[in-house]
Amino acid sequence: MSGILSPKDLSLISSAADDAKVNEERQEREKKAKQKKELQDAFMSQDIHPEVYERLNKAVSRAAELGQTQFQVMTFPASYCNDHGRKINNLDPNWPDSLEGFAKRAYDFYVRELKPLGYKMHCEIISFPGGVPGEVGMFLKWA
Repeated sequence: MSGILSPKDLSLISSAADDAKVNEERQEREKKAKQKKELQDAFMSQDIHPEVYERLNKAVSRAAELGQTQFQVMTFPASYCNDHGRKINNLDPNWPDSLEGFAKRAYDFYVRELKPLGYKMHCEIISFPGGVPGEVGMFLKWA
């Protein structure tokens, strides 16, 4: 390198570094958005596992052994509900109407298979990041 860098050269170096940082941050945001979309798509298309009866019996038996009368079946973002968790948060009796994707299929399974046996199900908002509904917890109860 010959000579000393001029302030104009330093400004160009700084500008290029800023541009690279902005580009990197944009790529990271796009990557996170893509991952978030892939997770949501997977949740929306997921179906009830073929071994649901075996898994469910094991889970409720284990919970009962521990003296519990309920357990959390799943957690999912409130944004996956068609009202972003509003009905669940407000304890609206029609909260099941807000479910979509796998949560809806799980609830339908509950109504068809578990409710006739005396089980109960409820959902509640279990986190409030920034004061808005974040995560929904779905709970199966038997007492």
